[in-house]
Amino acid sequence: MAEFLLEFLSEEIPARMQTRATEDLVRLLTEALTGARLDYDRAESFVTARRLTAVVDGLPRTQPEQRSERRGPKVGAPEPAIQGFLRSTGLTLDACEVRDTGKGDFYFAVMESPGQPTAALLPEIITDVARRLPWQKSMRWAARQERWVRPLHSVLAVFDGKPLSGEVFGLALGNQTVGHRFLAPETISVRSFDDYAETLRGAYVMLDPAERRRTIWEDAVRAAGQSGLTVQRDPALLAEVAGLVEWPVVLMGRIDDAFMAVPPEALSTAMRAHQKYFSVRTGDGTLAPHFVFVANMHADDGGQTIVDGNERVLRARLADAKFFWDKDRKTPLAEAVPALDQVAFHAKLGSVGAKAARMAALAEELAAVIPDCDAALARRGAQLAKADLVSEMVGEFPELQGLMGRYYALEAGENPEVAEAIGTHYAPVGPGDAHPTAPVSVAVALADKIDTLVGFWAIDQKPTGSKDPYALRRAALGVIRIILGNGLRLSLTDAFTASLALQNLAEKPDAAGLASDLMGFFAERLKVHLREEGIPHDHVAAIFALAAEGDLVRLVARVKALGDFLASSDGGNLLTAYRRAANIVRVEEKKDGVVFDGRGYDGALASGDEVELWSVLAEIEGSAADMIAAERFGDMMTLYAQLRVPVDDFFANVTVNVDDAALRANRLRLLARIVSSMNDIADFSQISG
Repeated sequence: MAEFLLEFLSEEIPARMQTRATEDLVRLLTEALTGARLDYDRAESFVTARRLTAVVDGLPRTQPEQRSERRGPKVGAPEPAIQGFLRSTGLTLDACEVRDTGKGDFYFAVMESPGQPTAALLPEIITDVARRLPWQKSMRWAARQERWVRPLHSVLAVFDGKPLSGEVFGLALGNQTVGHRFLAPETISVRSFDDYAETLRGAYVMLDPAERRRTIWEDAVRAAGQSGLTVQRDPALLAEVAGLVEWPVVLMGRIDDAFMAVPPEALSTAMRAHQKYFSVRTGDGTLAPHFVFVANMHADDGGQTIVDGNERVLRARLADAKFFWDKDRKTPLAEAVPALDQVAFHAKLGSVGAKAARMAALAEELAAVIPDCDAALARRGAQLAKADLVSEMVGEFPELQGLMGRYYALEAGENPEVAEAIGTHYAPVGPGDAHPTAPVSVAVALADKIDTLVGFWAIDQKPTGSKDPYALRRAALGVIRIILGNGLRLSLTDAFTASLALQNLAEKPDAAGLASDLMGFFAERLKVHLREEGIPHDHVAAIFALAAEGDLVRLVARVKALGDFLASSDGGNLLTAYRRAANIVRVEEKKDGVVFDGRGYDGALASGDEVELWSVLAEIEGSAADMIAAERFGDMMTLYAQLRVPVDDFFANVTVNVDDAALRANRLRLLARIVSSMNDIADFSQISG
């Protein structure tokens, strides 16, 4: 068995494309090897800023022989048929085998083709993989017609310690590469992957991306720690920076004091977005006047010249941020609101200014059901929530929307609750993002998300499949997290109806239909949310099928009570009895062509175990309604567990399909009564398993 080493050396590969490229390279390469009948033991890929590498171990030196058989015509068949078969196989009649197939003797052609040397197959495989590698963006260069992410410099291809012959994109295959562009640009010859990785390390190339990330982070923590500081965690930035360098050297610079009055989020964003610098924090968590960055060079002066250069570049970047900050503060946030009328939200839903006006009216209405929420402050927060979109700072750094609005609101003397609502109204954005908890913030965040959901539902722009261009699934999950996280007793159906009334549309859909459809969408999102708590999706469906009021807190309480009930032995057995009763009723209804209404049950016809079941059921129904109203869902489930024994006794001792038609129909109505009664607490037909 032998090892195959492949390296594409090129100009700098964008960091965002590197991980996907390693996955695609291994996938395409192994698929091609398997297709060529070349088994292997291990395949790995590595990437740096300039090179994409793969190593495949355990390849055979020669392709295995291939044996194939073809059945031909029957012995004694017409001569043209036999000759046609022989021409198609390239064999003579003497070279064919004759076999008895049970339907007579037939000619069989057995063809064996020897395997080719693996070294002869690999060049074509490499060329095919290079052409098919799916870059997000690619380019042509010189007079070449082939495309690659960046111009290729060389292709290293070594099999079993020897360089392969051939070429890819006009470049001859060989066993040579180069080290670090500046620190070790000399040509390197290699024979194996271990030799390759070790030689590159000596030439200032750290091949493994995971090692580069680990080295950068450990060195960054060490550099900041020497000054009593900590580095702000940023996994995405760490991965990106690791893709920009081949030999990471971590250094720390200083931010001029003149810039420290700018909001820390603006400074961090400017450093991250433009320069790929890590922010540094003091012991109390505030932004320190320092930054950590990663160079791709060793310097004789310990890196001081590199630090000076980066400080100089950052000074210009932060000067822009300070200019934006100073300029934006000259216009009070409220005075920026009219400019939102010139910013489009959606062609059919109007401007951002129109959206802000709808949010203000809806937030004021929602304040009535949010404890301790000042309606006037909620309205004010919603009016100003989008105003920072027309600021210079957010124009440069869109990711700061909301956050800068909070600062500008405080600078303008707005109520702190209003400022906090502006700063958090987009939250939660992702699974790890905290949701608003302050009453005014909750009202504004809900108004924003509900307005978006209802608006796009009203113009029939719902998510389809994997497509969700307006992030409506994220908005729905945000609403769910805010409501459940704060225990809000809010009717979503009422909120949807109120929001639809505020939409300025030429034609509006039916409010009840829109609310029902949106609640179905929320049911699916709620299943996703509760799955993390281990709650099965069918439990959510069973409760959602009944609860038309759209109170998520109430719904989740019922779902959890249902889960506890079904986890008990009584609940599990009662579910089995429910299914048995439902199946019997369904079959007999189809047979008789009638519907058995449980409300028509006549207790006077009952006897024995039937009497006991009817008595327990009537008693339960008399108490269940009060328990539902009091939201004592656990007690209600316990109450229904009392049905288990009488139901079991009924099925054990009572025959439903008796000859007496009146008695049979009455017993079927009793079973229908059990089904309808249990469906008052949950739609048990939705429970799987």
